[in-house]
Amino acid sequence: MSESVSQPESTKQGSTEPEPTTIYSSPSPRRRTTVRDLAEAKRAGRRWVMLTCYDALTAQLFDEAGVPVLLVGDSAANVVFGHDSTLPITVDDLIPLVQGVSRGSHNALVVADLPFGSYQANAEQALQSATRFLKEAGAHAVKLEGGVQVLPQVEALVAAGIPVMAHLGLTPQSVHALGGYRVQGRGEAGQTLLQDAKAMQAAGAFAVVLELVPSELAAQVTASLAIPTVGIGAGPQTDAQVLVWQDLLGLTPNPAPRFVRRYADLRGTITDAVCRWTKDVETGRYPAADESYR
Repeated sequence: MSESVSQPESTKQGSTEPEPTTIYSSPSPRRRTTVRDLAEAKRAGRRWVMLTCYDALTAQLFDEAGVPVLLVGDSAANVVFGHDSTLPITVDDLIPLVQGVSRGSHNALVVADLPFGSYQANAEQALQSATRFLKEAGAHAVKLEGGVQVLPQVEALVAAGIPVMAHLGLTPQSVHALGGYRVQGRGEAGQTLLQDAKAMQAAGAFAVVLELVPSELAAQVTASLAIPTVGIGAGPQTDAQVLVWQDLLGLTPNPAPRFVRRYADLRGTITDAVCRWTKDVETGRYPAADESYR
């Protein structure tokens, strides 16, 4: 069993649960979220969420919960394939996952991560990789990491009609160059990050993820941009928030990163259920007569 997880007041039993939210100003139409919807949400001051997702069934659940954006992240390297970093995952690894999420959802905008080694060489490589995600997997946008060094890639993708989400701050694909998973953008580096964010906007990116940066810097970047910012470990002032769903729902082991708030304890729930089923099988209580055929 994993450690028990305390829940915020808004998620405890007996509290009034809000209806699933929407980034739309009126009740959500039965259509896909678009990048224009996200831009309008920024202008109207409506916050929204993005969750990672890697399969059709989970995509269906998150769609029903009203999550407007699903990210098929290279974090699948960790939570799906068991690697200790995101570096080993490939385009070929991710395409079946994106296909599942695209098929399982009907309202969410599906964003595919461009994995390490699939876009850094040049704009042509980035375009080839991104095209595969849209044509073969049904993604609606792609995400890539990096600042001014990937401007040619962003410009080429946007020129080809492919929506691009940028990613600044802690960029896990550069973890070795950054010296580990640590806060980025302190001191003078904050101005560099701000300029990178503005460059991404000028190149046509529709949003920018800010990962593991000081809250004050994230607030400054958010106020400086017309496009939405999506925070993960970046404080409360970004336009949106993203988490790995297994962190949010308590499937990954403790301790969680500081910025994670657990809203469930799926690790404990699943372990308990499997143990009870195993015991029922061992003692002959499963399957019962009404669970058997004649």
